[in-house]
Amino acid sequence: MHIDMTPTDLAWQAEALCAQTGADFFFPEPGSSVREAKRICGLCETRPRCLEYALRNDERFGVWGGLSEKERLELRRRENR
Repeated sequence: MHIDMTPTDLAWQAEALCAQTGADFFFPEPGSSVREAKRICGLCETRPRCLEYALRNDERFGVWGGLSEKERLELRRRENR
């Protein structure tokens, strides 16, 4: 399910720490560690909005809101029970 968001809804992205560090940490090669991305997310004030965005837009790759692809999938499964 994809939900279109207005530019105001996405304003948090400019404040996100990931926007200041680059995508490499957040979209690592398969099998690479996501530890550094999760550490950065843990310090980020926009983490809740980021996770909400990823879940609403079914983001399937990378670290969003401090969770990996597998963690978000498990969260969605638990919520659908």
